[in-house]
Amino acid sequence: MPLFLKRFLFWSLCLIFLVYTFYLYTSSTSADRGLAFLDEKAKAGKLLFQKYNCTACHQVYGLGGYMGPDLTNVISAKGKGPGYAKAFLLSGTARMPNFHLSSEEIDNIIAYLGYVDKTGVSPIIDFKLNADGTVSAGERK
Repeated sequence: MPLFLKRFLFWSLCLIFLVYTFYLYTSSTSADRGLAFLDEKAKAGKLLFQKYNCTACHQVYGLGGYMGPDLTNVISAKGKGPGYAKAFLLSGTARMPNFHLSSEEIDNIIAYLGYVDKTGVSPIIDFKLNADGTVSAGERK
């Protein structure tokens, strides 16, 4: 293979790599990542979730402790919902302490859990490999 052809091939591949990298980097930046669901109550609930260190026992988006259940989809789970979460926050359980939260704090935490529920799925069991090499969540089993 002549030297000029090798150089042409090398620089062509470099250019294709740069264009593809730029495309992947900018293609998902315009997507709304759930900011439409994040209101003031949910922001306050997130701060309370952090203040009381809820991730020491609970997972959100699959991250956190393993003592308590994953709270990512507790609001939309069958047989659960805001009332279910409120009951646990009001009284606690044998394993979960009663933090003696005010009704406003409970509403804020439930608003945050609603935000988490709308923006995430956990656990993701089935993954889908896309044609561009990225991985996305498939159907939950």
